[in-house]
Formats: sequence, C-alpha cells, structure tokens
Amino acid sequence: MKLLAGDEAAAAVRQLAHRYASFDPAVEKKVAEIVGRVRQEGDAALTEYAHRLDGLSEGGAMRVSEAEMKAALDTVTTEFVQAVETAAKNIRNFAEWQLPRPWIRTIHPGLRVGQVIRPLDSVACYAPGGRYPLPSTVLMTVIPAQVAGVKRIAVASPRPAPETLAAAAILGVTEFYRIGGAQAIAAFAYGTESIERVNKIVGPGNTYVTLAKKQVAFDCGIDFLAGPTEIVYCATEGNAEFIASDLVAQAEHDPEALAIFVTASTRLAKSVIKHTTEQAQDNVIARQSLAARGVVLVAKSRKQAMEWTNELGGEHVTIPSEDVYELNCAGSIFLGDYTPQSIGDYASGPNHTLPTGNIARFRGGLNVIDFVRIITLQEASHKGLEKLAPTVTLLAEAEGLKGHAQSVRVRLKK
Repeated sequence: MKLLAGDEAAAAVRQLAHRYASFDPAVEKKVAEIVGRVRQEGDAALTEYAHRLDGLSEGGAMRVSEAEMKAALDTVTTEFVQAVETAAKNIRNFAEWQLPRPWIRTIHPGLRVGQVIRPLDSVACYAPGGRYPLPSTVLMTVIPAQVAGVKRIAVASPRPAPETLAAAAILGVTEFYRIGGAQAIAAFAYGTESIERVNKIVGPGNTYVTLAKKQVAFDCGIDFLAGPTEIVYCATEGNAEFIASDLVAQAEHDPEALAIFVTASTRLAKSVIKHTTEQAQDNVIARQSLAARGVVLVAKSRKQAMEWTNELGGEHVTIPSEDVYELNCAGSIFLGDYTPQSIGDYASGPNHTLPTGNIARFRGGLNVIDFVRIITLQEASHKGLEKLAPTVTLLAEAEGLKGHAQSVRVRLKK
C-alpha cells in the first residue's frame, strides 16, 4: 500500500473522488453484439451463448428444476443451512423495517393526498458464479423482493454452486436459470421463447453483466452499475490489526478492488500498512489489489480525514461510532472496532449490493424500495377544489396552458 500525506494525499483524494467506470470499447462492442443477438434471436442465441460461455452441457436445461434445487440441500451441511437461515432472518427483518408505508392525509379541508405502495410485478436477481460463487447474493436480492411483495422472482447464476442452489431452495425460489453474462441480462430485459421479460434486473456481476445492464437500462429497470469492491476506513485511533483485516477482506474480492485507509495519525498509518502486508501474505488476490490500488492517506486533522471520507464516497465505509452524523456519503456504514465489514457482506441485515465509483454521492445500496413503486394520489371535494382553484388557474395561465385552467373552472360551474 502507498502512504501519501499533505498535498500529495489531497490530490489523490480529488482524483479518487472523480473515479468513473471505464470500459474497453472492444468489450462494449462485444456486449452490444450479445445483447442484440439475444433480443433478435431469442432462445437460439441464448442457448448458443449458454453452451459456449456458461458451461451448459449439450441437451442440458437452462432452467433449474425445483427438484434439483431441493436436492442441493442434501449436499450441503446442516451448519450451512443454519447459517443461511440466520442470515435470511436478519435480512428479512431489516427489509421489513425499511419498507415504505402507504398514507393519506388531509392537506387542507376538502383535499386529501397520499401515497400507495405497489410491488413490481417481476424481477430478475443475478448471482455471480465466477471466481467466488455468491449464495449470499441470492439472499440479498431475493429477500427484499419477497418482502416488497414481488410476485415473480427469477434468479440467474452461471454454473451455480450447490450452495447457491441450496440458498435458493431455502428461500422458496421456483424460477432459476443456469445462465450468466450479458446473455442473461438481455434475456431478462427483452424476453425469449422460454424466459419472460422482467420489470427490473438487480445484482452484481462482471464487466459483461455491468455493460449489459448499462445497455438495457432504458428498456428495463436496473439497480445500478457496480464495479470492483471498495473499502474506505477512516480512523485516527484504533486497533491497527482490526483495520488491516478489513482492508484485506475487501481487497480479496478482486485484483481491481480499491482499499483506502484515511487517518490523521502517521503512527497508525504505518502500523496499518505493516499489519496489512502481514495479513495479505498468503492471500494472492488481496496482495495484488493492495499493491495496485491500496492507499493510506494521512490528513492534517481528524476533521479533514472525515471531509476526505465524505468526498471519496466509498462502497463500504468504516468510521468511529461518534462520527456517524458527520458521514453523508457512503454505500453502507460500519461503526466502531467490533463491526467487521464482513458481517454486512453476509448476515447483519443491511444489503451487501452497494454502489461503487462514488455513486454513493446520489444513492445508497440495494434495498426494499428498489422493488416497489411509490405512487402518489390526491382527492378533492368541490369545496377543496374551490379553495385551490385560484392558485391552479393562475399558474396554468402563466404557463399558457388554458386547458389546464378550464379543467378547473368547468367543475366549479357545476
């Protein structure tokens, strides 16, 4: 990890705060070709890509049967099932607390306004199946959709591990496809002969998945475009070994992961670098990402350290508990020494599908609100309309919209 201080550190913060996902034009072109073919040719193209890229055997079914998902439960340990059930309970509780509520209120006599909550009709949940199969992503995407009341929940994962299928079975998933990449995203966005299109696609994936979501985003809802994992850890006092363990844990996700430690203590900075180097010694991927993108930034004060942390807008952000009201920009916040970021990755309750690339400056992580429509409503009586009429007609005529004003006046004449 690099250690930067003073003007050098401030310059690094500015540069990192303006990080954007950049993609190889050749890959974008390839993804566009895949998306276009699946959209035009349907199952013929999807099956071809599934055989070539997803490891689907000749004659194998893209859709995983419910019996196969249930059979997967027999191949995993009792301890794994118990762990999934514990995590699922916490994730479900959190999503239920997060669910918006309908309401209707009288804004003035004769005029009621409010909102109703309606679930999306269908969603597709993508669970990566590459370097690390992620059954935890099945929990994080399916459970909020279930809490929201989504009727049709489909899951896709290329080469699904038994643990991934078992997690789906525990949640009661009935629609699961062993497909992945851009072809899976296109299939859910536009539909094929065997896969009905969905209202929204959620979940993380590789570059092909991310680019495909970008390309279909105007035709199908998506959550956001997520890149490699990020961690920003801000502390001026604390246990260097604990801090290093979080940096290594997130760095091991991907050689392109971004690991940042922000502090106002040079002593702590050097200690964290020492422990990080030791802990990553036998972790090849963590070692690669820390060498390429790991950085320790030494601020001149604790206040500046927090300002930098806000500016960086990290995916996973750890800060001291007492600073919680100072942090405005983060995918998810972890407080204090005894809250390792890994508990958020698996089981504490909040979602682990989080924004990267400083997207946290305008939205948080995946949540139950992503699976509902908040629809406003209004109802006026004759008396209520009469009171509001002067305001509406004046504004309508100021905009030159005579029909708008007349739609009010005609009702008052009656």
